[in-house]
Amino acid sequence: MVSDGTQSQNQQYGVDKVDNRSEKEKAIDAWLPITSSRNAKWWYAAFHNVTAMVGAGVLSLPYAMSELGWGPGVAVMVISWIVTVYTLWQMVEMHEMVPGKRFDRYHELGQHAFGEKLGLYIVVPQQLVVEVSLCIIYMVTGGKSLQKFHDLLVRQDEQKDIRLTFFIMIYGSVHFVLSHLPNFNSLSGISLAAAIMSLSYSTIAWGASLDKGVQPNVEYGYKAKSTTGTVFNFLSALGDMAFAYAGHNVVLEIQATIPSTPEKPSKGPMWKGVVVAYIVIALCYFPVAFIGYWVFGNGVDDNILITLEKPTWLIAMANMFVVVHVIGSYQLYAMPVFDMMETLLVKKLNFAPSFMLRFITRNVYVAFTMFVGICFPFFGGLLGFFGGLAFAPTTYFLPCIMWLCICKPRRWSLSWFTNWICIVLGVVLMVVAPIGGLRSIIVQAKTYKFFS
Repeated sequence: MVSDGTQSQNQQYGVDKVDNRSEKEKAIDAWLPITSSRNAKWWYAAFHNVTAMVGAGVLSLPYAMSELGWGPGVAVMVISWIVTVYTLWQMVEMHEMVPGKRFDRYHELGQHAFGEKLGLYIVVPQQLVVEVSLCIIYMVTGGKSLQKFHDLLVRQDEQKDIRLTFFIMIYGSVHFVLSHLPNFNSLSGISLAAAIMSLSYSTIAWGASLDKGVQPNVEYGYKAKSTTGTVFNFLSALGDMAFAYAGHNVVLEIQATIPSTPEKPSKGPMWKGVVVAYIVIALCYFPVAFIGYWVFGNGVDDNILITLEKPTWLIAMANMFVVVHVIGSYQLYAMPVFDMMETLLVKKLNFAPSFMLRFITRNVYVAFTMFVGICFPFFGGLLGFFGGLAFAPTTYFLPCIMWLCICKPRRWSLSWFTNWICIVLGVVLMVVAPIGGLRSIIVQAKTYKFFS
């Protein structure tokens, strides 16, 4: 494995570039999850990006629409899609901006843009918040979808009251096994299944809504009775929208798995994969958000599959699709966290790369995310809070700031102007969205008992 990893590592160096790493450094890089395998194809990038992007957030989009209203809702959806395509393109371009070098991790690009220490301090905390919070939220989503699947298929008179805690533990147990897959390429089969599932349950969500037809007493006005409540809900919904576009946090790590030479840089196949992924994302997001809101109005739940009860077998199947999808999504977002932990242990604390080291660190991480998910399953509020706080910077404006630092476009040029618009929009989103999300958590927490 080490020799294969070292060989694939060398594909990143140009013809005249000399690899100055020691044998020990080569062996460590060949062991770490992000740099151990570089033989991915463009379609790996496509379904990795779909799995990373189309998370549980798609099911909350009709609810976000109900808190935003038709005009602002459609505008935010479309603008978010355009802005995130642009910032993702920038990251793909910046991956190999320095000849003979690849920025395999988000923080490495940050260090190049902002400096060795500052880059780490800016990027790593935000990236970790995104990835760890997503893993926790996927624990909750997986557990809730399993519970819904169970409740739909077991007859009412036979039902026993099984707590959500146990469903989260059943879902989490899968990750104690899957988390020992070594790298992104070993996840490709799971990621493909997850991408297919995301398109399937999104289609079921809007198809079943369309079949149901517009509800008799549908209302499109704001749900909150007070102006304060309406404003806070509006802000929280902005966070939900930001949460729906979180794939930037793993895009450089995904691109790191694609082989690259000076003649054929990795950005070509990567961009092809991103374009396909974003078409699929549009096919998932827009119909679910608009049709779901059109049919149910402000009566929609924060997960549209909960609102849809019939046909029972179809909604049960959609919930199981969600479970399969969030299994893949969890693994995609956990892999860079595993890489950070293992890099710290092996390079800074001088632990020897071994199976036991990987076994302990990964199991501890899965156990931690499962425990937090069991304690705080506030699904809607969590989306809004984390969506604004960490997702907005890493998705909407950090790539733009890096682009301005590295590429230095001419002042008042189109590139300069576009990046500053994205930065302003992203900063506004980062400031206002967590306020609404935090209020949602506080409101829901009043009626909540721990370990339900």
